[in-house]
Amino acid sequence: MMTARPGYPGPYRRTGRVPAAAVLATALVLPLAGPAAADGEKVKLPVVPARLEAGDPCTGGSAARATAVPWEQQNLQLARTWEFGAGKGVKVAVVDTGVSDRAPALAGRVSAVGGAGTDCVGHGTFVAGLIAAARADEVRVAGVAQESRIVAVRGTDERGAATAASVADGIRAATDAGAKVIQVSPALAASSAGLDAAVTYAASHDALIVAAATPDPVRVSGGREPEPPRDYWPASAPGVLSVVDVDSRGTRPAGAPTTHGADLAAPGDGVVGIAPRGRGHFIGSGASFAAGYAAGAAALVRSAHPELSAAETARRLVRTAYPADVPGLDPYAAVTSVQDPAAHPRAARDDSVVLPPGNGSEGATRRALWIAVAGGSLALLVAWAALIAPRGRSRGWRPANRSRAASTPGH
Repeated sequence: MMTARPGYPGPYRRTGRVPAAAVLATALVLPLAGPAAADGEKVKLPVVPARLEAGDPCTGGSAARATAVPWEQQNLQLARTWEFGAGKGVKVAVVDTGVSDRAPALAGRVSAVGGAGTDCVGHGTFVAGLIAAARADEVRVAGVAQESRIVAVRGTDERGAATAASVADGIRAATDAGAKVIQVSPALAASSAGLDAAVTYAASHDALIVAAATPDPVRVSGGREPEPPRDYWPASAPGVLSVVDVDSRGTRPAGAPTTHGADLAAPGDGVVGIAPRGRGHFIGSGASFAAGYAAGAAALVRSAHPELSAAETARRLVRTAYPADVPGLDPYAAVTSVQDPAAHPRAARDDSVVLPPGNGSEGATRRALWIAVAGGSLALLVAWAALIAPRGRSRGWRPANRSRAASTPGH
């Protein structure tokens, strides 16, 4: 069964296993946007690899550019959030395959530890772009915290293979480089004394580790049965903010790795990111990308609220998240909330709101809008009681969690 972890208190409820999606084996087709795009014109984006096999060439640029606002940026309400800050002054380390310091969207904002300023695989650069990529020309693909600085740290070998020792070294190097947020892409089947010590070392230096709750999905042949849920590291270590990936519907398509629990859910299925060089884009799926979005949100919080510790930042991200089986990341609420989230639980989602089409988010929905019931008027309450509630009951609607509804102001 998959449930939220108890490490960072939030509006959790227990549920059955959540299905997960298979990785995109072929390029995804997205609509273009902007003045130069013809009506109905499409662009195909290549899939970014998680690792390279022996003999594979390094990942190059992409000839395709996605100019529309991706569904994940709309889902997270990033345009609205940027009105309140963009992560200025915060160093975010990416422990991955390296981050190319030649990626135009990250120009001038990448400092590398050792040889991590090159990225043969392209995965680390993609993740760094989700965190901090700047918009260029008419392209509206952008990172969560565009004014943050990226610390490139290699937590794998040059082909993308990770071990407990390589990830532990990466976490320590990121901490020593002064990163206050450390995104970790590898999700390992087992920990080690060295990895546990590295996590503790980061915590002692007030650095928040944001880690993928599961490995990125890989293509398999022969119809192999998916593995049962299990714990992965460093995501399962105490004090680490564990993040699982969801699609535009808030679910995980069948076939991806599963785990026993996670602290947050964030977009990670079919997300758009940058290439290690050039101005083109790739598409990717996996929890590492969800962790990238959460790390970017952590940078926003640490910039807007520098008085918060790493642990307090993590709690704020979870407590301001959308109530769900695993709470859904909400950067806007995390940055702008002025009340104590523990004293004012979030209201339930409104799944009936749909984003307008034609902007690169085909079928994408904004399933998570919350209501500040404390400031609601008597007229709204009367309307709810007189109209909405009876109609909901007539359709057989029932609250998903009666205990939460009973504790929410206005219920």
